[in-house]
Amino acid sequence: MENLTYNPCRLCPRACGVNRSQGELGFCRCPDTALVAKAMLHKWEEPVLAGQGGSGAVFFGGCTLGCCYCQNAAISRGGVGKAMDSEELRRLFESLIAQGAENIDLVTPTQYLPTILPALTPKLPVPVVYNSGGYERPEVLEALSGAVDIFLPDMKYADSALAQALSGAKDYFPKAAAAIRKMAEITGPVEYSGEKVKKGTIIRHLILPGHIENSLKVLDWIGETFAPGQVLVSLMRQYTPMPGLRPPFDRQITQQEYEAVLSWMYLNDLEGFTQEEAAADRGFIPDFFTD
Repeated sequence: MENLTYNPCRLCPRACGVNRSQGELGFCRCPDTALVAKAMLHKWEEPVLAGQGGSGAVFFGGCTLGCCYCQNAAISRGGVGKAMDSEELRRLFESLIAQGAENIDLVTPTQYLPTILPALTPKLPVPVVYNSGGYERPEVLEALSGAVDIFLPDMKYADSALAQALSGAKDYFPKAAAAIRKMAEITGPVEYSGEKVKKGTIIRHLILPGHIENSLKVLDWIGETFAPGQVLVSLMRQYTPMPGLRPPFDRQITQQEYEAVLSWMYLNDLEGFTQEEAAADRGFIPDFFTD
């Protein structure tokens, strides 16, 4: 099991090796303390997670990827947020649970794991969701066994050139593939408590405009890698173009693109969730700078 530390920092596959405790900044440009950009009851996660009360979403500042289309760009591209140590994080988690949170949803947590992990002990009374871009190190994920109940990774790309162009991570696919296998190994098959998932791995895939082939390859990989019901798939049509992007990324996906990928999901016998067209709306992006 990897020793989780900020010095030298090798928490993500970039393995920058910087000493964050001495103020050195790696790719994520994050300090050696967790930055919380937003904490809220989030009603827009998958229904099997949000339930009636909503997910207790904790959005962390910074990211180990550099996606040019990121909907959370306001917080993902620098050191944005309120600094919290492990004890403060624990109190925040408990406050969200007291407000009715169905789970604690750690959004983009990888770069702060040395601070987050102690805050998860003792075990919380609701599931802990590890919500990430999928760009992880299996050795690091092993340290989360017993602390995280549900992994919610993206599988963004099967196309390495696309991963490099859009997220600055040419090695995204092999790294994410190994990480998601490890996640499914840690959680085991999906388990429910009533209508909500209490344990398991849910793989998200965001369809990108003009790049159906990438989506089909991602779904092929999931279908070839996991037995039916071992993982769930959340097929996302919420791509919302950010200002300044060039074609085809300056538009939403079309109905034809969505239906083509959805059909492929069914052909691969993948179980999971789909999104309504209305999900592609900036109104669903949290306002990170209001309480």
